[in-house]
Amino acid sequence: MFIRIAKANKPPFFGQGLDEGGGRKQHHWWRGDMARIMVVAVMHPGGADVDRRQFLTASAAIGLAALDLPDAEALTRRVSRPGPVAVGVGEVAAIRTVTTELGNAASETGGGHARHLAVRYLTIDVQRWLDGRSTDPVRRELFAAASQLVQLIGWMARDEGLDGLGQRYHLHSYRLAAEAGENELAATALRGLADQAIDLGHLPVAVRLAEACEQRGRKLRNPKALAYYSNTYARAAAADGDRVLAARLLKAAQKAIENAPVKPGESWASHYSHGRWAHEAGMIHARMGDLTAAEAHLHQALEIYGLDRRRTRAIVLADLGHVQHKRGNTAEAVGTWHEFLDSSDGVQSVRINDGISQIRARLPNLPDSQDSQGLVERLTLRA
Repeated sequence: MFIRIAKANKPPFFGQGLDEGGGRKQHHWWRGDMARIMVVAVMHPGGADVDRRQFLTASAAIGLAALDLPDAEALTRRVSRPGPVAVGVGEVAAIRTVTTELGNAASETGGGHARHLAVRYLTIDVQRWLDGRSTDPVRRELFAAASQLVQLIGWMARDEGLDGLGQRYHLHSYRLAAEAGENELAATALRGLADQAIDLGHLPVAVRLAEACEQRGRKLRNPKALAYYSNTYARAAAADGDRVLAARLLKAAQKAIENAPVKPGESWASHYSHGRWAHEAGMIHARMGDLTAAEAHLHQALEIYGLDRRRTRAIVLADLGHVQHKRGNTAEAVGTWHEFLDSSDGVQSVRINDGISQIRARLPNLPDSQDSQGLVERLTLRA
């Protein structure tokens, strides 16, 4: 038997509330200082990474239990607990600024470069503010800002290949967003869990999480968020073999992104660019077997929307080369992979490492040419 989904109205925290057999412990964790419990849980996500083969097997019930929301007003109804630090809008703005800057750096050079900085900021500065005193409106915004930072750390952990740690951070991000009453942030955290489950091959769980993410997105007026979540659901459906659903969701995502402003907004989903949409749509088409549409979308991402982050551009180039190779255009693929190596130099990301591994696996089938030999030599130097 795979898992049992918790049916209770109040879900447990990650690693809490379930006995070894998957049943619910009768200790009623929500009777007490919920905010304090949550802060402690976020600050101690655990340093041990779970084995990829066991990911979401033992903990999928907990991940799916996150779909049963706690009372979103539970935190803001209570009187803020006294603390050593008075917290205001300035501290909230600081968290958002630091999160943006760290996110920009990670997009350029990979999550492996800056995660320790983000974790240190979370556990020292942000924890002190979460333990401080504030008005209820500021408290809500503080939890929302912390949710964005924790979501970023989860993404960084995944980009380092630390899947279990990334999952824990995504779950904590969801909790913080739910307590803050931030629907978009909660949907984004679910999106991170769904995306991770797709990558690791846990497709039934991925489809369930992606569906919940997309359903939350329908309540928003942000067209970029709608495109972001629809493409996630489409990717899960395509991976699960449901081409009809995937095609319908792709159309919905395209309609939403066509009505979206190019300039990024302030929220996480508002940074979902037209280029990222084109890249993801291209890879969904590739999964569905339409390599022509896939290549067209990847060229669109690179040439029309101009992805300029080194990590992002490198990943798209690696994917484009693989699609070209599958279509039999090996000379074009080799040229694209040379561009990939140019863009990925110095980037620390498991996605870059996977791209290199896939290119190496195809080297024996490449025709003998000067460009192919040069590619072999460059990959040898990257070993």
